Amino acid sequence: MTTHAPQAAQSVTQSVTLPTSLDEAVEALAAMPAAVPVAGGTDLMASVNAGLLRPAGLVGLGKINEIRGWQYQDGHALLGAGLTHARMGRPDFAALIPALAAAARAAGPPQIRNAGTLGGNIATAAPTGDALPVLAALEAVLIIAGPDGARREIPVSHLLAGREMLRAGELIGYVRVPLLHAPQVFLKATGRTGPGRAIASVGLVLDPARRGVRIAVGAVAPMPLRPLEAEQWVASLIDWDAERRLAPEALEAFGEYVAAACVPDQGDPVPAGVLQLRRTVAVLARRALGRALTS
Repeated sequence: MTTHAPQAAQSVTQSVTLPTSLDEAVEALAAMPAAVPVAGGTDLMASVNAGLLRPAGLVGLGKINEIRGWQYQDGHALLGAGLTHARMGRPDFAALIPALAAAARAAGPPQIRNAGTLGGNIATAAPTGDALPVLAALEAVLIIAGPDGARREIPVSHLLAGREMLRAGELIGYVRVPLLHAPQVFLKATGRTGPGRAIASVGLVLDPARRGVRIAVGAVAPMPLRPLEAEQWVASLIDWDAERRLAPEALEAFGEYVAAACVPDQGDPVPAGVLQLRRTVAVLARRALGRALTS
């Protein structure tokens, strides 16, 4: 992508539209296809200021109240795409979806958490997005708003993997997440003390109703990775009708299984950086499962 000076990037923005409903926002995008939707703007404005993006217009989503909260729907939580990280980090939300709340609290300093939104995290699809491995492990579904009041659903994993794309004039309106009523964990390694971009992260959930363990690893690839064989293997070891405990050796093996699946060899001998990343993923996976089983 061609790089331009920051002043040039900012000067080409011609208009800002501030709709008050999701359908109005879709109409605004349809009327000006070159416009860019913006909620918190934490990623978009960084690109603009760096001269990497020159939007012809902006459609602001901050005044759309319908996507700033959540509601219950048939055993699921329907989360508005405008939910901020700060709001998701609060105790009432954490009681519903603990791993997503933990990811929201780890999303960066207060100014980022106050502005950044769930929908923005998904739409940007940065490999280090903290919410993404949690949403992948939860098998969340996106509700996409389109022209003429149309709505369609996309598994979040399909969008992140590029198997399905947002069409012209479409917006992420809601995220539907199952309420599992079971332990779930988010962990990440940043390489430094305090908030920072993840070197690796994991979202892990237990699903007792399906006798399953689901884990997604973030930051090590362009999209969150689900090591399905590792999930199935460790789920078969758990006594779902009793205390759901595993021996330390099984937890260790699970971590290694996940790491080997998500951080493959890159040459012979394997580079030191790859080995270190694999160790990091193994530790995160082992600790996440251990915490979930003892919660």
